[in-house]
Amino acid sequence: MTSPLALLLYERLLPGSALGNKLRDQGYRIHHLTDAASLVATAEQEKPLVVFVDLELKNSDAFAAIRSLKTTAETAHLPILAFSSPRHEKLQADALAAGATLIASDESILTQLSAMLDQAMAVE
Repeated sequence: MTSPLALLLYERLLPGSALGNKLRDQGYRIHHLTDAASLVATAEQEKPLVVFVDLELKNSDAFAAIRSLKTTAETAHLPILAFSSPRHEKLQADALAAGATLIASDESILTQLSAMLDQAMAVE
């Protein structure tokens, strides 16, 4: 059986690489992206179980990528967990408005990853 795939979009080494390590420890395969523009095409091709988006991207538009995932029929079902430093409340609010499933601070996504994955993947 193949391990589930998580797409992980980040530019900041921390917490991005730490999150990737935690996901691997939980049995996920990781596909790391640094360009938000390729997120939808990668998701369509790779068929991930979950998507993680760093909201503090400098070279890409994280919000456009989230909106595109949610408005594309083949990817609209994917849970999106977005994260940023706690001081970026506006980024977090914008991510929710764009369609992110769950928002977390950098620290909490690392310390509470299992619970957040369960919450994000709960079927409504």
